[in-house]
Amino acid sequence: MRRWNGWGDEKNSMELPGNGVDFLAERVGRANALPDASLQEVIDKVPESRLPRHLLVDTSSEVRVRHARGQSLPDWLAMRSGDFGVFPDGVAFPETTEQVRELMDFCIDHDVILIPYGGGTSVAGHINPFHSDKPILTLDMGRMNQLLELDETSQIATFGAGTPGPLLESQLRANGYTLGHFPQSFELSTVGGWVASRSSGQQSLRYGRIEQMFAGGRIETPMGTMEIPTIPASSAGPDLREMFMGSEGRMGVITEVKVRVTPLADHEDFYVVVFPSWEQARTAARQLVQSKIQLSMCRVSNEVETETQLALAGHPGQIAWLEKYLSWRGADEGKCMMTVGITGSRAQCRAAKSQFGRIIRRHKGISTGTVLGKKWAEKRFMMPYLREALWQDGYVVDTLETATDWDNVDSLMREIETNLRTSLKQVGENVHVFTHLSHFYSQGCSIYTTYVFRTAESYAKTLAYWRRMKSTTSELIVHRRGTISHQHGVGRDHAPYLPVEKGMLGMSAIKSLISTFDPKDLMNPGTLFPVEGIAEGTELAAANPDEIELSGGTGTGSDTGSKTGSSGQE
Repeated sequence: MRRWNGWGDEKNSMELPGNGVDFLAERVGRANALPDASLQEVIDKVPESRLPRHLLVDTSSEVRVRHARGQSLPDWLAMRSGDFGVFPDGVAFPETTEQVRELMDFCIDHDVILIPYGGGTSVAGHINPFHSDKPILTLDMGRMNQLLELDETSQIATFGAGTPGPLLESQLRANGYTLGHFPQSFELSTVGGWVASRSSGQQSLRYGRIEQMFAGGRIETPMGTMEIPTIPASSAGPDLREMFMGSEGRMGVITEVKVRVTPLADHEDFYVVVFPSWEQARTAARQLVQSKIQLSMCRVSNEVETETQLALAGHPGQIAWLEKYLSWRGADEGKCMMTVGITGSRAQCRAAKSQFGRIIRRHKGISTGTVLGKKWAEKRFMMPYLREALWQDGYVVDTLETATDWDNVDSLMREIETNLRTSLKQVGENVHVFTHLSHFYSQGCSIYTTYVFRTAESYAKTLAYWRRMKSTTSELIVHRRGTISHQHGVGRDHAPYLPVEKGMLGMSAIKSLISTFDPKDLMNPGTLFPVEGIAEGTELAAANPDEIELSGGTGTGSDTGSKTGSSGQE
């Protein structure tokens, strides 16, 4: 059974080792967990539905609770506190494209807002209902989850848009193929959601991001049906696929997705290499990707993430032995870990391993072989469960991610970390911050930063802490040559910062495109492009953040954040 107030299946969990709790306590202090609301307490708060009756719409309270939130930190706090504030008026579970069309026409006829829902894994506020005079219908695509067609000659597979990662891969593997798209949300996220949010998977060096995989498909829009053909390449004007990749439900509902698949590889290994310093690790990674070596993935943890990974790994005796060995080899304080995947035919893997070995030796990298790499692969989709384990011990964890050019990587990473680390100093709270680089390109790479802090004495104050860190760091990112999101999308959380990246003319073009397909603003309004009058839908957020004392400041973030948001409306 899926958790109603957290990540994943209730039967799955990730325990913190005892020394891991001590490690965090040394860095941010001992913590106390906040009390969790019960499911029944939340169900009792669900109001009557405002929707007209429809055979495909479920208005029961528990179903509406389970579709009211994603997985952002504000969502997490709303779910754990029970202060949801707003629920969808109903949830529909279409099984065919024709039923999606029927439901969209129902929304148009009755002036109902429609929110597409894939795996519910959004960490940027994509799927949340909000205070509105109009009823809100959430469209759960989870029953449209089948492989509909496989063209082995052209290597094009057609899936229902609600197909989650494990089911998509199992259906392809039965036919000898893979899509190769493995985001950390793989367990729950869907192929339609990947397209709608421009997702990137962990092995994008081999398989590409979703934009390299998305070949075409079908979208139901308020103005009619869009069929995008699977042409391999074209110079016939703007690419229609690009209009819907990253559209985040603003222009329609993706119902069928055609993707470019790859025959299963003969061989795959993951290696962990440790470098004496950040400079050596980062330079080695840049040279690996710019040399076009056939890697499937590369991830470089900075010195603090490396230290944290080793501390939270458990097995302290084995880790102590490893640290002693690395120190003997010259990697002691400041060491940085690199994880690399090599995937392909055996001949390709041999060649890639040889080339890879030459570059890491040039930068004094110490290979640990495939033992640690196998452990990483085994747990690669378990990390979201860590939030639950930390929460039970009174700690909050969240992430920020961006991408920038190589010449800006070090500067931007350090600025992000410094801002997060010092954001709560005025209230005497420490923040543990660490970063890895991933999704490498010849031009640059993504920067993925994790931060851990203690819960405050209340949910509202904990949210205020988060707002301070999120808003000031987002401002910093967009004004320091970073994108507001490399892989998590825009949603409502990042929408205020998009105008800095796109510019006013770019924002006007996006608004015009949305208006073409959805002139009545019924499709997920407020996501991607801000819409005036849409407020956040939680009781927790409705409390005046200015009343939450942050030692003379407020928990709402910098003034520049609000200015950025308003400039996007002009």
